[in-house]
Order: sequence, then structure tokens, then C-alpha cells
Amino acid sequence: MADEQTMTDLKDLAGAVEGSVVPAAPTAPLREKQVDKQGRAYATGRRKDAVARVWVKPGTGKITINGRDQEVYFARPTLRLVINQPFGLTERVGQYDVVATVKGGGLSGQAGAVLHGIAQALTRFEPALRSPVKAAGFLTRDSRAVERKKYGKAKARRSFQFSKR
Repeated sequence: MADEQTMTDLKDLAGAVEGSVVPAAPTAPLREKQVDKQGRAYATGRRKDAVARVWVKPGTGKITINGRDQEVYFARPTLRLVINQPFGLTERVGQYDVVATVKGGGLSGQAGAVLHGIAQALTRFEPALRSPVKAAGFLTRDSRAVERKKYGKAKARRSFQFSKR
């Protein structure tokens, strides 16, 4: 029993397994960085009827939408908060310039489209950011849209008012 070693701490355990080889944990293959000749990452974002084309490049944090500053285009603070979410999540606030063109839908749908586009472009510029952005749900296209109006109905589902007489 004198030959037996007792391990009282994790440090002793590390010394005991030093000679053995521990297999590395399998890691997901890292995607390649996708940038154009100007050093920008491009992505398309969609929400409701809005489609946003987004270019992301390293810079000072300036966000331009349809040639206007974000404070001018998205006057509501909640919409500006929505489009800045990916940068706050990845701790990249003020590190990237964003140029976006948006068509279709209303302001809320356009903000959602820009959010989706920024998240996609960020992961193309920095593939290591993909897992936290995906876990937050920013890479998933929100497929909810307005239901179409049906024949014989007042709206999509509402019936006309019933008249007894």
C-alpha cells in the first residue's frame, strides 16, 4: 500500500496524466473570410417585404442607410437599437462602418432587414463570431409576413358582419 499514490488535488491529477495523450475536442470547421476587393463583406437581409443589401468594413462605426445617416433614416430610437444589436452582442461597437440600401416594407421591417444583413455580413467578415450571433438568433430570417386577404372575407380571416334581418 505504500507504493500507491494518493491524489488530493487537481494539480496532482494533471501530473499523473501528463504522459498520456488526450484527444483534442472536435471543433467545427472555421468558415473562410468572404470580402470583396475593397475589403468589405456583403450580405442580404430580409424581413416582411423589406430587402436590405448590406456592406460591412472596418471603420469608425458610421452606419449609412440609403445615403442617409442612421439617426435621420431611423428616427425612432428603438429601430436604431435593433440595427445595433449584432455589434453590442459581439462587442464590436464603433469598429465597423455599414453601408446599406433598403427597399420595400415599412420602417420596422426595414430595420429588421438591416439587422439580418449586418449579422450575416459580420459573420462573413469574422467567421469566429458566427456561433454567438447564431445563438442570439440574428442569422435566422424572420419569415413572418402579412397574411393575404381571402375571397369572401373582409380581411385575411375576418368575416363580413352578419345581419339577421
